[in-house]
Amino acid sequence: MPLGLRYAARSDVGLVRSDNQDSGYAGPHLLLVADGMGGHAGGDIASATVVTELVELDHDSLSAAEASAQLERAILRANREIARIVGDDEQLAGMGTTTTALLRSRNKLILAHIGDSRAYLLREGRFTQITKDHSFVQTLIDEGRITEDEASTHPQRSVVTRVLTGDDGDEPDVGAREARLGDRYLLCSDGLSGFVAHDTIEEQLAAGRPPAETADALINLALRAGGQDNITVVVADVVDISSGAPTSTQPQVVGSAALRGSKTRAMPTTPAAKAAALSRSAEDDEPELAEEGGTRRGRWARRVAALGVLALVVAGLAYAGWAWTQQQYYIGVQDARVTVYRGVVGDLGPIPLSEAVDQTDIAVSDLPDFYRDSVEQTVSVESEDEAKKKVDDLRVAAKRCAELRSTGEQCGR
Repeated sequence: MPLGLRYAARSDVGLVRSDNQDSGYAGPHLLLVADGMGGHAGGDIASATVVTELVELDHDSLSAAEASAQLERAILRANREIARIVGDDEQLAGMGTTTTALLRSRNKLILAHIGDSRAYLLREGRFTQITKDHSFVQTLIDEGRITEDEASTHPQRSVVTRVLTGDDGDEPDVGAREARLGDRYLLCSDGLSGFVAHDTIEEQLAAGRPPAETADALINLALRAGGQDNITVVVADVVDISSGAPTSTQPQVVGSAALRGSKTRAMPTTPAAKAAALSRSAEDDEPELAEEGGTRRGRWARRVAALGVLALVVAGLAYAGWAWTQQQYYIGVQDARVTVYRGVVGDLGPIPLSEAVDQTDIAVSDLPDFYRDSVEQTVSVESEDEAKKKVDDLRVAAKRCAELRSTGEQCGR
């Protein structure tokens, strides 16, 4: 049974911090959360560096053994890059990041983990944490000195014992798991797990809502709990591709990695992109015809016929690509107001690929800095309903920001 993933990634700066040091990524084969640390100048760079190094693994050509080796190598490569960045700028000394990643290879999942970001699994109604925190309080739990309940309120619960800092000894735990149809995975930073109870997280994952709605609900719960840290979540369902179940194809980058523009591989996921790839492939792979293979007229006839068929295929796929764009939505800016668009960003020659369908009453200038930057760079959503929910969240953020400004406080969130 061929398995795939339906996923969603979300990140929020929270109610206290002024910048987002978390980074998250969700793609067809790779799920990742990284929680940076080291202050304003470094944590965001460290977490985004991990995303930049690992996104190259988001493809389906790896065996389980290759996936395990390559995931570990990519994390160590990210660690060396962190060391290089610190070496170039001594003001970044002390920065680091957690890393929790799942890399899918067919029906296997390779799990790599270092730090106190977490991975959870909901399988057949049973909810379990499948990573073990590398933290001071976890050491106390292992030694029997405190209970898990006591750990949740321990004054040193945020002290981590292993993260990626650029040191040679920073190595992740790596293991393999079997992916099963119906599994639901959650990867999160401690902005969620440190403030929302285990039972509450389980309840949200088991509610049966799609990944995007579940991720939004988890973010909102962490904000309601005080939002004292950055919050990043990735929710992914294991689905049967052959059954026609909806899967996700577009990579989602959130948090610091999104703001810093971490590079992702160019994957032909849309019909139009596949058509272009098909065209290039046909040009590259066309065999030369030997002189003995027929007359010149016959060779030209075959070539013209082949080009005609290719043109029809490309035209059909191009139309399918355009039709696909009309089922996509994103949030951007029009006339300085938050606006919902149908389509995708950009134009195809003289043909616009999107149109505004809902210009809201939310002034972009009223949004906190983080949200304003995100909207100005456009925010992709999976459906019109999700766009409406995101607009509601932005309206709440704008109102909250206005209340802070009315009291003379700064609103940098």
